[in-house]
Amino acid sequence: MSQHLQTEIAKLKKKILSLCAIVEESFQKAVKSVGTRNTELARQVIEADAGIDEMEVEVEEECLKILALHQPVAIDLRYVIAVLKVNNDLERIGDLAVNIAEQACALAGQEPVGMPFDFIGMARKTQAMLRTSLDALVNLDAGLARKVLGSDDEVDAINRQMYVQVQEGIRKKTDRTPALLRLLSVSRQLERIADYATNIAEDVIYLIEGRIIRHQAEVEKED
Repeated sequence: MSQHLQTEIAKLKKKILSLCAIVEESFQKAVKSVGTRNTELARQVIEADAGIDEMEVEVEEECLKILALHQPVAIDLRYVIAVLKVNNDLERIGDLAVNIAEQACALAGQEPVGMPFDFIGMARKTQAMLRTSLDALVNLDAGLARKVLGSDDEVDAINRQMYVQVQEGIRKKTDRTPALLRLLSVSRQLERIADYATNIAEDVIYLIEGRIIRHQAEVEKED
């Protein structure tokens, strides 16, 4: 690898790691804003989204510049491709965090209702999946990435339970329907963030091993 390419890869790493940190913080604030009915935290998440979008564009431009000017091969090429994909997933996680924050603002203006599902458990599992997938990217650790693949089913199961519990809640107290539907939306956003964390983990495995394991998750979980 030429010294110039090394410098550009290092710059790209710095940018994607900064984006990782900002997106993770935004997600954590969004989750907390729901649990604590804190509209100020929710507004911080919403306001931070423009910066995340801007960083996502910058990272993509860096990737395309490296591909065009340096024509990397082998591990360097896989790294740039993986960063392009992770970059897109991070931006979408940022959007989902905004969706959660918007629901938190709406819920704060309504009469409190009991959580009809294991919100704390689901949020913690999703946060752990995202953190582990990002740690796997930072440390280039395929073992950490595989741990993420094994956690996705747990989040999916909680989300399925949420649908049943919301239906029961609406039947018992129809006046709480708007709040329950908002909580259902929060559950759905968490489930989607878990899916994106899984995508990132799959991209890390591709980066390290050169294997595309998408659609082979069940095989990976059995290993």
